[in-house]
Amino acid sequence: MECCTSCGQVKISYNSCRNRHCPKCQVVQREKWLIAREAELLPVPYYHMVFTLPACLNEFFPKHAKQVYGSLFKASWDTVKSFAQDPKHLGATPGMVAILHTWVQQMWLHPHLHCIVPGGGVTQAGKWKYSR
Repeated sequence: MECCTSCGQVKISYNSCRNRHCPKCQVVQREKWLIAREAELLPVPYYHMVFTLPACLNEFFPKHAKQVYGSLFKASWDTVKSFAQDPKHLGATPGMVAILHTWVQQMWLHPHLHCIVPGGGVTQAGKWKYSR
């Protein structure tokens, strides 16, 4: 608590909890991060894709998490790249940002990737090609 010795006004000031969702602790850092990411965006539409592993593979996570997660990232990227590079679809190499989520809100194991893919890609000639 802060107290003014002149007027006696009391103000409560909480300790930092360092939670990224806390408006007091992390709002400035979060805003700076968002502004920096927005500056990196291309002037194209973006698409949100989610790649999920079937629940039957959950039993492999305790002993083989690194390999299974690595395979999920590789399979997701290979899928996006393969469709985008196919001349029937885009005929260009795309980009992709992937974020790994391992649990759902109910705290059940549910490994999945949230991927942001730009609406286009770079052709072999080095030119940008927009998706349809």
